[in-house]
Amino acid sequence: MKFDAPATQNPIDQLKVVGKSSDRIDGPLKTTGRAPYAYERHDVAANQAYGFVVGAAIAKGTIRSFDLVDAKAAPGVLSIITTLDHKPLPLGDQNTANLFGGAKIQHYHQAIALVVAETFEQARAAASLIQVDYVREDGKFDLEREAPRAEPVPDEDETNKAGDFAASYAKAEVKLDQRYSTPDESHAMMEPHATIAAWEGEKLTVWTSNQMIAWGKRDLAKALSLKPEQVRLDSPYVGGGFGGKLFLRSDVVLAALGAKTVGRPVKLALTRPMIINNTTHRPATLQHIRIGANKDGRILAISHESISGNLPDGEPETAVQQTKLFYAGESREVAMKLAQLDLPEGNAMRAPGEAPGLMALEIAMDEMAETLGMDPVEFRILNDTQVDPMKPERPFSARHFVECLRTGAERFGWHKRKATPGSVREGRWLIGMGVAGGLRNNQLTKSAARVRLSGDGKVTVETDMTDIGTGTYTIIAQTAAEMMGVDLGDVIVKLGDSDFPAAAGSGGQWGAANSTAGVYAACIKMRDQVAARLGLNNADVTFADGEVRSSDRAVPLRHAARDGELVAEDGIDYADDFADRAQQSTFAGHFVEVGVDAFTGETRIRRMLAVCDAGRILNPKSARSQVIGAMTMGTGAALMEELVVDKRFGFFVNHDLAGYEVPVHADIPHQDVIFLDTTDPWSTPMKAKGVGELGICGVGAAVANAIYNATGVRLRDYPMTLDKHLSRLPKAV
Repeated sequence: MKFDAPATQNPIDQLKVVGKSSDRIDGPLKTTGRAPYAYERHDVAANQAYGFVVGAAIAKGTIRSFDLVDAKAAPGVLSIITTLDHKPLPLGDQNTANLFGGAKIQHYHQAIALVVAETFEQARAAASLIQVDYVREDGKFDLEREAPRAEPVPDEDETNKAGDFAASYAKAEVKLDQRYSTPDESHAMMEPHATIAAWEGEKLTVWTSNQMIAWGKRDLAKALSLKPEQVRLDSPYVGGGFGGKLFLRSDVVLAALGAKTVGRPVKLALTRPMIINNTTHRPATLQHIRIGANKDGRILAISHESISGNLPDGEPETAVQQTKLFYAGESREVAMKLAQLDLPEGNAMRAPGEAPGLMALEIAMDEMAETLGMDPVEFRILNDTQVDPMKPERPFSARHFVECLRTGAERFGWHKRKATPGSVREGRWLIGMGVAGGLRNNQLTKSAARVRLSGDGKVTVETDMTDIGTGTYTIIAQTAAEMMGVDLGDVIVKLGDSDFPAAAGSGGQWGAANSTAGVYAACIKMRDQVAARLGLNNADVTFADGEVRSSDRAVPLRHAARDGELVAEDGIDYADDFADRAQQSTFAGHFVEVGVDAFTGETRIRRMLAVCDAGRILNPKSARSQVIGAMTMGTGAALMEELVVDKRFGFFVNHDLAGYEVPVHADIPHQDVIFLDTTDPWSTPMKAKGVGELGICGVGAAVANAIYNATGVRLRDYPMTLDKHLSRLPKAV
């Protein structure tokens, strides 16, 4: 189905199933431990052996040789594969770091060997006996030190200037010029990267934990020099990813190589230190923001520069992207620079670009509002825009940012906030409120599905779309139920198998809207088949309550499949110029109240509110869960999360879940989410947009702004730990 014009009235608009708060249909499996995750697929292949991956003990250099004598003699060892046994494996388009092969070491814990044994314990024990002769080289591990040598990076769409920033900034009556920083961060998902691999002749099947099945199939075939039809990925349940499982990682290729070598299935999981240092992370940024405005608060000029680091040929953290779009202003310029570092690969992590970019921009907006003597909410409202500031001829498809702010301010009790920082106390606690805006773009991508109708009236949906804990099973079932006029319980959803039609996959906040649109397209084709089979007029046919109705006739849906199962396959595709005709984005207003201990400097979140504008909300219950999780993640980024770099030896020191701190329930006692639930016909036939990453966009700055309002101490470097403001707090009384 080609989508080339805004959606009009369609069957989804009935909202009998879609738009309702439905329990997750996969919930019972997950809560009872019966949902099969990758490492637990004991039944998919007999006689599984265990693999253990060895990571490099240096961050840069080469391997001269391995001593494997003791390791090979260890009990239970079936085989040992080393990186010197292979040339570097070909990389997929989204990979930067070498996954396996060759003597060159690019980063600490690069996979250099695999031990395969009868048991996990035997594989781990043998791995500890491997001796490696390295030639260590000096590496670059300090972003601040390398920043002066950072090279400009061309913008993806090469639209990085509008107007004359220098002239507009020069004539501005009020100016801001500040620098901000965000640290390296880990995805820290619960389920590790894990894979079981089995060969049948020249055909490979991997049961793995992957967010993007079609990408994984393509890249695994490339890495092993196979044809795509020789590779199958199966990943029906993913225990979290946050972008860390978007691309092929070393667990998949090593499990496949190990299985080929020993002639039997091999299963392996990366250890937590390997996940943090061997896979990917969110890169640190150094950001410079300048804003110029008139005394009435109207912005004239915005400049935003970000420096991040990565391996050679890596991509930057696109922290300036939202600054192109978020606020009005006659002139702006954005720029990214990339410093070459010898740290593990930097790549996508939940809301890449906007998450760290808004952590800086939305503090700068607060600082500017204070300098102008304006309320931070009103300053943002004054500078709202309904057109793309970089391309004024292009309007936003739907933008209700002002409504987010107005609704949030009223619900949160913003009028009670004291504008003078450090003026509200409750005993030993300094109390403050903060606000920030959130923006995340809505991305359109092809997505397909197959729908089956059986003789008992059951509808089965097959698509390689994944569920990474987001509720995908349920919203796809809701879509099919709405389209085919059946109860939710009459829909069976099968996901994550590369033998199914290729879907959008889970990433970039594009999964929900695009994958359900693909199911919508397949159901449209199925409806046509049903009408034809039943001899009904397709022009006025309706599907409801398990029946197909036309004029004065009503026929049970199951009768269409009495003579055999019906199968329909289709997908959603978008006109090439569709994104150029209207800018599609999602928006949020984040409100936070904190308490800061006047004696210790400890910050405690007291309450949080997110008001989200993301088109139609397909399942408010699971969407709320996604936003609450994102708010929690943003709080972690604001207050505690940081991969600490050992700048001598080039690795992340706190590389386990004991040392890498994330928020828990007790850290955030109260969270609330409001959805405006306005439709966006430009997005898809579902009129929905992504919301899962919007919840993290801006929330870190709202926490930072609340800390300033509580203490009067302005912090610009994340995470905002107590040591950064303790000596500057108001005198404790």
